[in-house]
Amino acid sequence: MFLVITVVSTLVGALVKGQETISADNPPAYVKQCYEDDPKLTQCLIGALHHLQPYLATGIKEVELPSVEPFLMDELSLSLTGGPNGYKISLKDMNIYGASNFTMSMLKLSENGRPFEAKINIPSLRINARYQSSGILIILPASGNGTFLGQFDNLDCMLKGKTSVNEIQGRQYLHIDALHVDLTVKKMRMMVKNIFRNNSILTEAINLFLRENGHEVFKVMLPQLRKKLAGLFMGISNKLLMHVPLDVFYLQKAKELS
Repeated sequence: MFLVITVVSTLVGALVKGQETISADNPPAYVKQCYEDDPKLTQCLIGALHHLQPYLATGIKEVELPSVEPFLMDELSLSLTGGPNGYKISLKDMNIYGASNFTMSMLKLSENGRPFEAKINIPSLRINARYQSSGILIILPASGNGTFLGQFDNLDCMLKGKTSVNEIQGRQYLHIDALHVDLTVKKMRMMVKNIFRNNSILTEAINLFLRENGHEVFKVMLPQLRKKLAGLFMGISNKLLMHVPLDVFYLQKAKELS
């Protein structure tokens, strides 16, 4: 899901260490080039990003970019009920599936210092994580650990960010300087299993809580999720961009006609 946030930037290829620099005349297969004075530039950029999807799913060796299926997140820590014995959960070693299957429906390029904006939809994101909990849930001591499974359907992501252009050895490279991610989800399902020696009573109590309070749990997740996703997206995007000259994927019309 995530290279959508690079907007213009993730349309591109890479430089291979020790090999000749890539050029606009010899772009990698996963590059769909766009021209700056194309009257349908926005549609071209969206199409180029969609063109990149299968490569994101399998990974791009030239820039040491692994597959985004799954992409990894370290940890989310959530306090779900108040009080000294409040119910707290921690999700660790999170594997997130479905990020490469996205559709971008809106793109506004940065102009006059304003941030770029993009809207994407992901039909389904699945999360598999290690689960740890502590505190009291309803009337049950709920300390334990196990496996967390989540599915989030019809996920809309709004992205806003700022970019800059750096010159390195005479060539220009795009860089994502700041990024804000907002999320809404239409449908979700969360559950746990293998909880504390397969304690069936505790497992059912936790799953009942997650079924009846799913949207509230997601709201508690959201601030951390926004921040962590923005950091992950920026890191991965800029890793690509540091290898990608602007003149490889964003060309002047004159070059096309020459």
